[in-house]
Amino acid sequence: MLTALIVAHLVAACAAPLWARLGRRSFWVVALLPAAAFGWLVAQAPLILAGGAHREGVAWMPSLGINLTLRLGLVQWVLALIVTGIGALVLAYCRWYFKRTPVRVLGLLTAFAGAMLGLVTADDLVLLYVYWELTTVFSYLLIGFDSSRRANRAAAMTALIVTTTGGLAMLVGIVSMGLLAGTFSLEAILAAPPTGAVAGVAALLMLAGALSKSALAPFHFWLPGAMAAPTPISAYLHAAAMVKAGIYLVAVLAPAFATVPWWRPAVAILGVITMVLGGWRALRQTDLKLLLAYGTVSQLGFIMLVTGVGTQSAALAGLALTITHALFKSTLFLTVGVIDHATGTRDLTKLSGIGRQLPVLAGAAALAAASMAGIPPLLGFVAKESALEALVYLAGGDGTGLTPAPGILLVLAVVLGSALTMAYSLRFWWGAFWAKPGVGPTRINHAPELGFVGVPTLLGLLCLAGGFLGPQLTHVLEPYAASVPTGEHGHGLALWHGFTLPLGLSALALLGGALLFWRREAISRVQATFPRVLEADEFYRRSMRSIDWLAVETTARTQRGSLALYLSAILTTLVVLVGGVLMTVREWPSQVVWFDRPGQLVVGGVTAAAGIMLVSTRGRVRAFLTLGVTGYGTALLFLLHGAPDLALTQVLVETASLLMFLLVLRTLPKFFTDRPLQSTRWWRMVLAIGVGATVTAVTVLSASARTAPPASTGLAESAYQFGYGKNIVNVILVDTRAWDTLGEISVLVVAATGVASLIFLRSRVQRPHREQYEEPPTGTWLRGSQALEPAARSLVFEVVTRLLFGMMIIVSLYVLIAGHNLPGGGFAGGLIAGLALVVRYLAAGSKELDEAAPVDAGAVLGAGLAIAVGSAAVPALFGGRIFQSFDIHVTIPALETLATPWGPVPLLGDLHLVSSTVFDIGVYLVVFGMMLDLVRSLGSGIDRQAAEEQTPLPRPESTLAVPAGRRRGGDR
Repeated sequence: MLTALIVAHLVAACAAPLWARLGRRSFWVVALLPAAAFGWLVAQAPLILAGGAHREGVAWMPSLGINLTLRLGLVQWVLALIVTGIGALVLAYCRWYFKRTPVRVLGLLTAFAGAMLGLVTADDLVLLYVYWELTTVFSYLLIGFDSSRRANRAAAMTALIVTTTGGLAMLVGIVSMGLLAGTFSLEAILAAPPTGAVAGVAALLMLAGALSKSALAPFHFWLPGAMAAPTPISAYLHAAAMVKAGIYLVAVLAPAFATVPWWRPAVAILGVITMVLGGWRALRQTDLKLLLAYGTVSQLGFIMLVTGVGTQSAALAGLALTITHALFKSTLFLTVGVIDHATGTRDLTKLSGIGRQLPVLAGAAALAAASMAGIPPLLGFVAKESALEALVYLAGGDGTGLTPAPGILLVLAVVLGSALTMAYSLRFWWGAFWAKPGVGPTRINHAPELGFVGVPTLLGLLCLAGGFLGPQLTHVLEPYAASVPTGEHGHGLALWHGFTLPLGLSALALLGGALLFWRREAISRVQATFPRVLEADEFYRRSMRSIDWLAVETTARTQRGSLALYLSAILTTLVVLVGGVLMTVREWPSQVVWFDRPGQLVVGGVTAAAGIMLVSTRGRVRAFLTLGVTGYGTALLFLLHGAPDLALTQVLVETASLLMFLLVLRTLPKFFTDRPLQSTRWWRMVLAIGVGATVTAVTVLSASARTAPPASTGLAESAYQFGYGKNIVNVILVDTRAWDTLGEISVLVVAATGVASLIFLRSRVQRPHREQYEEPPTGTWLRGSQALEPAARSLVFEVVTRLLFGMMIIVSLYVLIAGHNLPGGGFAGGLIAGLALVVRYLAAGSKELDEAAPVDAGAVLGAGLAIAVGSAAVPALFGGRIFQSFDIHVTIPALETLATPWGPVPLLGDLHLVSSTVFDIGVYLVVFGMMLDLVRSLGSGIDRQAAEEQTPLPRPESTLAVPAGRRRGGDR
């Protein structure tokens, strides 16, 4: 069920354009998903509170010990409740926040909720890392949702670079930990944690990833910049969800790895620095959202400090702080959204008297701010009391071996940070709602709707109610605290424990914060006198500028725009390195078989002759046609060597490439330049000879160096036994190495999009449409030809095209279906169908292309990629493995044979269907979409540009003509 909920989030995100048709109510629709997940999690309470765990998963890469395993224990359950509950409320809140329905935000926020749910429930560390990086990518896209604003772009890039850098360090730690433990299961690792120096380094690397994700110093600067995102995104990502990912990871690792050297010092020092630095910076902010952002940095430092020290009392307090922070900080962010929406400003120096006009909102914000400051009887006070108690125990050692002096300093630093928290909490509420002297009442442009105010009000009330539920929360969270082997238990969560030292420290922090707020003007003057030092964000900007400068200088010296220079550098490296190694070889094969049959020698000779002719040809078209001869010669060699599948693919690729080249050559001069021979030509000749000799020597040596049996031994039987196909090549592509094929078709999608972008410098061509022609006159074979000038038409070409197109499409479908057992497959079939479109375009122009394929190429590419991915995932939903193949035999008696006067003619017979054919259909559509995109870009697109510039282009076939009197020579 948990897997289905995560997949449902991702599917709903992909369907965002459909939901968007409902208008702003679409947010309510997608909010049902996290709400349903929240309900399911609540239903698991009896199992979780009884000490059990919900587990589900399937094998992913068994040979590597990596599985798609989810586990819902106590910590995961608490975090999942936060992610889904607040996620549902934030999505509902978006209904009133956005004036229009932003499809991008709708889809990305839903996808982020699903990825976050996967992150906090993943038991396999590799799967956890996948979800970890998905949240990073979705966060990047959400922060930079308005790409027209430089602030959004810069903030998104900063967040991406910082969190990804930490994520890469975490990945190294995950791999090291998994190899040491012999498993990537988080449950198994925590049950028997590896020991030793390498395990300690791995744990610290994972801690580094958590620190960067939760914005602790020195990585804290990305979080305030991320406030460029819309307020609901900030409320969810940067208060309740994404920044909690690091807290979650530390919470599950601390019971087992808090004793690792440098773990506790790193958590304590960085936590205190972050808490104090964030609180101090919050007192300087006039933007309410930035004030909350620095307050969030401060609170995250506090939570990370308490959660990471790894004692029983600290574990209980850390989880309680995580819950209360999610409640009060999301309340405050959503409150800022209402204020900004109603008044048009977040500047606290311009806001005045809002509390009298929006009393309910002011009351909810007061509850949340009081909880943030730790004022009784709010949940924040209960959690902070427990945290101070844990730190007091820590100062006394608490089984950690910590000496009193650093423990006392740690407690005093936390009290200082708590005083700053009290001060900026008062500053927030005063700045947002108080009637300030000398500032006129702020005008409410339009009163917020009930639901708009209702969401933060509900969360604020939960802050209040939680304060009276301390014993119940203690009962819920106690099993997690008991799993920590170090430290005292503590008194639990409650409003009153008597007159204790933690209570006195809380009172001291509250009084100190009130004093700081009362003397805020004096504090501001003191802050202004501080010398400017190189802070983390400035260091980051300088570092990025230095990297950019180095990249520009390096590129300017090595990438000069000369293809000949690039190839010369690459090939020279090949000759020097590989050729140098070959010169050390002393034993060469005594006998070399140059060819198996005379036909190979003939084809090889023709191919070599074409290569020699190529370097002496001045005409561009002739040069490419000669180049095509080498490609077709290679296909013939494949065929003569007994590889018809490779030969077919080579022929189709060569034909498609040749036609695309001809389309591009229309815009270039027919001949190469007339520049005289240069001395570099001699160097190029020497290099060409060296490359040829090196490759020949490598081929001869490697072909005779085999000592083990060929890898192809037994492939025929294995292909049919496991892939249910007789075409070994196709089975390898769509079954054995389907992951590689999926990556390759993804590259095709990117390449097609890149070509379209380079041609049009924007998105793809406007959506194609079929023209409404009058009744075609007699002699018209293709409808699109009516848009051509009579002199540009070729009746023979049109007739042949009309006859060939249907047959080519049928052949492409046959090659697709039969490719599992005969030469062919989705790639070859897609190329044939794409070539059919090229023929239609060459015969009658761009209008005829739109007649043949009145569909957006991007839709075809996306559909093909979606089908390929879906065919990979579907087996896992039914208990199988990803990309697992199934076969079925279907016999339709009515279609088995056809009765004729000459006897029965076989029709379909026994159909042997394989599930991997669905994946091949996806490949077919991707290749077909790529060909459509290319011919629409390089054909129709260039035609359209030429028409706009009034520069007629020659027909592709006319470029083959060579003017009389022109002789070959000069620089080729």
